[in-house]
Amino acid sequence: MADRTDRRRFLNTALLGTAGAGALLSREEKILGAAVEDGKAEAPEHPVYQGDPLPHGKIGKLAISRLIMGGNLVGGFAHSRDLLYVSRLLREYNTDAKIFETLALAEKSGVNTVQFNTGCYPYIEKYNKEHGGRMQAILCVDADFDDLAKVKDQIQEMVGRGVSALYTHGMFTDRCIMNGKFDTVAKIVEMIKAAGVPAGVGSHSLETTIASEKQGFNPDYYVKTFHPDTYWSASPPEARDEWCWYRDYSEDHDKYHDNIFCANPPRTIEVMRATGKPWIAFKVMAAGALTPQVGFQYAFANGADFIIAGMFDFQVADDVAIAVKALKRTQKRDRPWCA
Repeated sequence: MADRTDRRRFLNTALLGTAGAGALLSREEKILGAAVEDGKAEAPEHPVYQGDPLPHGKIGKLAISRLIMGGNLVGGFAHSRDLLYVSRLLREYNTDAKIFETLALAEKSGVNTVQFNTGCYPYIEKYNKEHGGRMQAILCVDADFDDLAKVKDQIQEMVGRGVSALYTHGMFTDRCIMNGKFDTVAKIVEMIKAAGVPAGVGSHSLETTIASEKQGFNPDYYVKTFHPDTYWSASPPEARDEWCWYRDYSEDHDKYHDNIFCANPPRTIEVMRATGKPWIAFKVMAAGALTPQVGFQYAFANGADFIIAGMFDFQVADDVAIAVKALKRTQKRDRPWCA
C-alpha cells in the first residue's frame, strides 16, 4: 500500500504539480493525472462513443463502417522506428481479455469491421462466438504467393470460417509487382472472387495500384497506405525510394528507416482518384507519427472511402468521434465516394 501511495504521489507531482503545466500535457498524460487524483490509475474504465452514428459504406453487398479497427496492436506488429520495446509492450498490454474488451468497445461505438491478419483471426471467431459479437473481418491473404495451391487453400479456409472479405497482402503483392509477376496477383484476385467474397489488392507502393489498373487485375477494392508527410521523422522527398520498404533500413536519418509508408501522397491522390474503386486507406497516422485528427481528416478529404486505425481501448471512443467529425467535413470532395 505504501508503494502504491508513493507512486501516486510521484505521478501526481510529476503530471500536475506545476501551475499551468496542464496546457503542456498530452491527452494521455491528463487522463493519467485525473485517474491518479481519483485513485483509479490502476484500472480506468473507458467509455463507449455516444455521438452521431459512424457512417457506413458498401463494398459489394458488404456494409462496412468507414472507420475500421486495425490489427497491428493486437498482433504486436508495431512500426516503432527506433523504439525497440514497443512490440513487446503491445503484447504485454493487449492480453486476451483486453483484446475482447477493446473489440466490444469498438462494436458498441459503431465500428463493425476489423482488418486482421490470418494469425489474429481466432480472436474474432472467439469474440463473436463466446462474447456475443457480430464483428466482420477483412483479412489479408498471407500464404506464400509462390505456391498458389497453398494460397487457394488459405482463401477457402478463411471464407469457410466466416471472413467477410479478403485482399492480397501488401508486402507479397508489392514484391510480385517488383519482379513482374503480374499473373500471380491477378490469379489470387480471381481465387478470392471465386470463393464468394470481395477481393482487394493491398500495397504500400503506388506502382502496385498502377499495375493493377494497367494489367486488369480488376479487384473490388484497394487497400493502400496513405498519410501526409508533415512529421519530423519522415524521410525527405529527394531521399525516398518507391520500394524502400523492402530494402535494408538505412542508418542515414534522412533515408528510409521504418519512418514513411506513403512515399508520394500527392501522386497517390491523383492515381486513386482515377481508379473509381473503393479505397481502404491504412497507415493514415504514419504509424503513430500523426494525430488521428490530422490523419483521419487528410485521408477522408483526399479520397479514402474507409480508413484503418489501430486502437487501444482508451482510444476507441475518441477515434470514432474524430472520424465522425472528419466525415461531416468531407462529404463534398474532389474524389467521388466510391463506396
